Amino acid sequence: MKKNVLAFHAACPCNSGLTYGDCCGRWHAGLAQGLHAPTPEALMRSRYSAYGLGLIDYLLATWHPSTSPGELELPPLKWLGLEVRQAQAAGDAGVVEFVARYRESGRGARMHEISRFVQEDGRWLYIDGEQQAPD
Repeated sequence: MKKNVLAFHAACPCNSGLTYGDCCGRWHAGLAQGLHAPTPEALMRSRYSAYGLGLIDYLLATWHPSTSPGELELPPLKWLGLEVRQAQAAGDAGVVEFVARYRESGRGARMHEISRFVQEDGRWLYIDGEQQAPD
């Protein structure tokens, strides 16, 4: 899949209200330099943006090795928006509840998930997510 290009001064796809460069873009670009999202919420937002931008390498690099699929093919979805409902971290464990809106084959849909994260060696990693029933 071809990666999409987003200008660093454009609005961030994760709906944080910040520019891409001040939000998810710095984690996407900084991964090679050892820069990592500082909280579970920041990681979840950057992963949402990575899905929309087709950044498979970033998604795999931020996935815990114990649950990573190893390879990833992204479905042809258009991501439309993100709402973070709750985010918390305690020690090296974190949880983020979110609702992501997307369009598939012209039809709108929502994904409501509670995602789990763990911090290892100073960086947060995605473990897994539990899909929630539609609101």
